[in-house]
Amino acid sequence: MPAAPSPVLATRAQELLAALAGPEARLRPAQLAAIEAVAGARGRALVVQRTGFGKSAIYFIATRLLRDAGAGPTLLVSPLLALMRDQVAAARRMGVRSATINSTNLDDWDAIEAAIGSGEVDLVCISPERLNNPGFVRRVLPGLASGLGLLVVDEAHCISDWGHDFRPDYRRIRDAIRALAPGTPVLATTATANARVCADVAEQLGQDVTVLRGPLDRESLVLGVARLPSLAHRLAWIATRVPELPGTGIVYCLTVAHTVQVAAYLQSRGIDATAYSSDTPADERERLEEAFRANRLKVLVATSALGMGVDKPDVAFVIHLGAPPSPVAYYQQVGRAGRSLARSEAWLLPGAEDRAIWGWFSAVGLPPEHLVRRVLAALGDEPASVADLERAVDLRRGRLEALLKILDVDGAARREGRGWVGTGATWTYDAPRVQRVEAARAAEASAMETYEAGDSCLMRFLRTQLDDRGAEDCGRCAVCTGTPDPVVLDAEVVGSAVAFLRGVDVPLDPRKQWARGLVEPRGNIGPARRAEEGRALCREGDAGWWPAVAAVFDAADAAQVAGAASAASAAGATHAAGGWLGADGELITGIVAMLKRWPWPQRPAWITWVPSRRREPLLRAVAERLAALGRLEVAPALVRVRDAPPQSSTQNGPHRLANVWGALAVDDSSLPSPDRLAAPVLLLDDVYDTGWTMTVAAARLRDAGVPAVLPLALARR
Repeated sequence: MPAAPSPVLATRAQELLAALAGPEARLRPAQLAAIEAVAGARGRALVVQRTGFGKSAIYFIATRLLRDAGAGPTLLVSPLLALMRDQVAAARRMGVRSATINSTNLDDWDAIEAAIGSGEVDLVCISPERLNNPGFVRRVLPGLASGLGLLVVDEAHCISDWGHDFRPDYRRIRDAIRALAPGTPVLATTATANARVCADVAEQLGQDVTVLRGPLDRESLVLGVARLPSLAHRLAWIATRVPELPGTGIVYCLTVAHTVQVAAYLQSRGIDATAYSSDTPADERERLEEAFRANRLKVLVATSALGMGVDKPDVAFVIHLGAPPSPVAYYQQVGRAGRSLARSEAWLLPGAEDRAIWGWFSAVGLPPEHLVRRVLAALGDEPASVADLERAVDLRRGRLEALLKILDVDGAARREGRGWVGTGATWTYDAPRVQRVEAARAAEASAMETYEAGDSCLMRFLRTQLDDRGAEDCGRCAVCTGTPDPVVLDAEVVGSAVAFLRGVDVPLDPRKQWARGLVEPRGNIGPARRAEEGRALCREGDAGWWPAVAAVFDAADAAQVAGAASAASAAGATHAAGGWLGADGELITGIVAMLKRWPWPQRPAWITWVPSRRREPLLRAVAERLAALGRLEVAPALVRVRDAPPQSSTQNGPHRLANVWGALAVDDSSLPSPDRLAAPVLLLDDVYDTGWTMTVAAARLRDAGVPAVLPLALARR
């Protein structure tokens, strides 16, 4: 613990808190200890305290004290733009002149940089990515580093490989700390760091770091888990529970698509809800944040893009549609609730699809060494774009960009202009560290599933995961009280959710540009070769049409595995597939209803399908049923002329395009009659993933004279 603060510092700090938070606010002992550590002793401190503790007040007050003593401005590194906006506004209330430099205020940068240079700014708030911006590093950072009064690292768990939200750019903070003038105070804050993360962060802050770690209980928070059989049941649960709860709250979703879907369903039930994600434009985000803070919006349906964001102390409830990948991440998000309320609720509604989503987003740690070496080998003296590097190594773009950031931080690669070059520095693949981090992530996922099982106090479990030594049964959660799920689902509400999901159109946007480099096509996909906007009947895993589609897929796949399709004639196989579609034609009825909603400019006159190794009889059967109902001509116009691995065996656009390019061709002898050929065609496939198969198939059909291709998939992945 730092030395006791002087009475003068303590009195002044309390005055500043009153200006910030009101005359009733009182400094906590740990807040005052942290302020003394950085503003009094000019040292370094790591503050690990629960959400709502008042960590931001520490650096606001410390900034004011240091500025009054003649020190330079504070540099605050914060991970989310939403949080930056709130921090800047809060700082103004106590006379701290603040500014933020981020990607949304480019036009203001020159004026802000000039104000920093002239000493008119007390606190500069930046994202960690700004530390990798050449202009900022060249023009602003040197002046700040030489005269900095305080460096603040908010959400400091992001520094650590072991943190649940590790970000490569945060590793640059180590270099920023080493570049500080001797004696410059450093403050790191987080609400979500276990003992291992704390030790890692403290080590990176330097020597003689004061660690102030408090208990992590949230006395107002009531936790619960509701395990439900389908997405429709979970939507019905939310639509039933939310109107019963006072105040406003957050529904967290794992994907952007789910935020849109959930918000639309809640709106259909008369609930004021809006989606918020990384896809939401910056100005719209600000408007939604303000409406939510002012209680003009009942529910914000958000991804983790909201995460640590909006500073709203009276959030009354947090509901998770799907579980985050770790208890630590979950603790952080439920921590948005009830900071100024006597009671708030946090309910987890896990889904069967959660683990698959965790795997999709899991890019923490390095890819296999052979792929990293291929990236390094592709980096030379001339800048290579990310698109260039995608041709050299089959990695998803997001994972490739994360790898490049890590190589940049490690000194093996460097951004130049819009491309990347190699530095020639020796670089070692740390396989043991990669394995340890991957094992830690797997353990976190298993722990999250243990939490979902609800066999012990839920708050105690979360606190234990964060190595809170004072963890004990909370006496409030659904497990401690034995309280049953408060929602009794009405069959009508569940049915409305199923009907809603079955009536939601799933668009398939046409690709407009070829992936660069591995095969013949280049540049834009011109209108003469491009597909139209398509439709899928459902998304994989949804509770609308997916169960029916999955059942048909399972039956078709089982027949294929058993050899039934290969043993029968083509006609017999198609007849069997027709039986799989169901005697009542439910699936076909759903497709027909979707086709009726489809606002195509001209009605299709014929139908064909993408050749399939596994589901050719099924696709033919669907095509024939639709053709009979819609008076369409059936024509097996596309054939496979080259065997290729499944698209799922590749990762990025260039490799997926190369995999399918040259594998499909048009069989001129199987084209429809000339009058039908002059009209649009429905192009059927079982599953739409990245769209490259449909894109190439459409280009082949357009080259054969088809005026418009309308992609139709049974499911979208």
